[in-house]
Amino acid sequence: MANKKEVAEEPLEKRLWKAADKLRKNIDAAEYKHVVLGLIFLKYISVSFEELYARLQTEAAEGADPEDREEYKAENVFYVPMDARWSYLVSKAKDPQIGKYIDEAMDAIEKDNSILKGVLPKVFARQNLDPTSLGELIDLIGNSTLSQASTNSADLLGHVFEYFLGEFALTEGKKGGQFYTPRSVVELLVNMLEPYKGRVLDPCCGSGGMFVQSEKFVKEHQGRINDISIYGQESNQTTWRLCKMNLAIRGIDASQVKWNNEGSFLNDAHQDVKVDYIIANPPFNDSDWGGDQLRKDGRWQYGVPPTGSANFAWIQHFIYHLAPSGQAGFVLSKGALTSKTSGEGEIRKALVEAGLIDCIVNLPAKLFLNTQIPAALWFVSRNRTNGSFRNRSKEILFIDARNLGHLINRRTRELTEEDIQQISDTYHNWRNVGGKYEDVPGFCASAPMERVAELDYVLTPGRYVGLPDDEDDFNFEERFTELKAEFEEQLKEEMRLNELIKENLAKIKIEK
Repeated sequence: MANKKEVAEEPLEKRLWKAADKLRKNIDAAEYKHVVLGLIFLKYISVSFEELYARLQTEAAEGADPEDREEYKAENVFYVPMDARWSYLVSKAKDPQIGKYIDEAMDAIEKDNSILKGVLPKVFARQNLDPTSLGELIDLIGNSTLSQASTNSADLLGHVFEYFLGEFALTEGKKGGQFYTPRSVVELLVNMLEPYKGRVLDPCCGSGGMFVQSEKFVKEHQGRINDISIYGQESNQTTWRLCKMNLAIRGIDASQVKWNNEGSFLNDAHQDVKVDYIIANPPFNDSDWGGDQLRKDGRWQYGVPPTGSANFAWIQHFIYHLAPSGQAGFVLSKGALTSKTSGEGEIRKALVEAGLIDCIVNLPAKLFLNTQIPAALWFVSRNRTNGSFRNRSKEILFIDARNLGHLINRRTRELTEEDIQQISDTYHNWRNVGGKYEDVPGFCASAPMERVAELDYVLTPGRYVGLPDDEDDFNFEERFTELKAEFEEQLKEEMRLNELIKENLAKIKIEK
């Protein structure tokens, strides 16, 4: 009896995930996610379409036409052709050709909605996808429980989509982390920055979690969603498609979210755009970023970043895109707080002396799915003397949050709502006029610039916050993981250089 009660009280999205995952059988999670997320998206746009369709039918006497595509465009609702509607696909769910019908439905929706062109998956007629399992998946996603679980089924489907993105990322492990930033990290960044109004940019946007959380934040604080406009860029086309669907399922305008395989450094899709907020999780220590082609780029105002790591290229790219009072919050590997190789220490010093760095947060280990490299959050502000907040130009806030969070499985940690609130409140109390901020040994400290200079511009929070009486400063496991990751990155770079040397030697021999 207790077990039945436990199952009955389990959240809908978890029950859906377990049922959908059972139908996966021998399909790889990386491939299966496009099947499931594609169907959730199809269900979402059908729900939105059918709601407006029913309303237009009641207004037919006043001249409304439920089959007029312009009626849907005016309401920011996707028009769904007859053979792509959910009710039609449900009627075909037991047909052995159901995969073909869904692929055709995706094609028809893209044809009638240009903003979705090239976005929707057409993977349903593949031979490794069992038609019976596909039909059961349609029944599962479209069942009455889903329809009745919320008065706003579109909002519910958006929540399910987001939950499934996270679960697929966990299932895929390292590869999944490339398209998904953990929800608790995104929520922390957004809560600290508070993007109520203005332009928001993420030039390495993955599946769009930063944008979704920004819009959610505005909604929860009674703001107006239309007060935010988003700009994004993603170099992986598959991930870009997930992003476009993730945003479309919430009615967020994704027209300025661009894809190109060259990436933001070599082909900046928003070259002239200046924004109020940047929220991002760029690849850690990326050595394949095209730095050798950009030695004289105008973005490097504080020093030319090394070709072997994009960390300080990302920081300067973010600063370049900030408006005069713009703010940025982003994730970087912890090594960027201390590194002095290839001029990185000089760039970090220049950033500090320019008064751009507002706050550094040391994160717990095991938060990220795709790397064990320790990470930190950076908060940068173009104008730390502005009237919105108090003048912080002569100090930096350091927060050491390594001991926060809890394990959700053996390999993965998550920040709780209380953790997020504690870190955010600390930052806001320090930043805001009249805030009640106090240093807390072992957790947070507001350090004057002179102290940062004394420590040679190293920005590791542990150097500034001090230690609780019962804690040792040296974390052997964390340092070992960091050194191991750095060694692996260096090894990759050496192998790449060796290959280049071999290629050049071969060319010389041929020329001789």
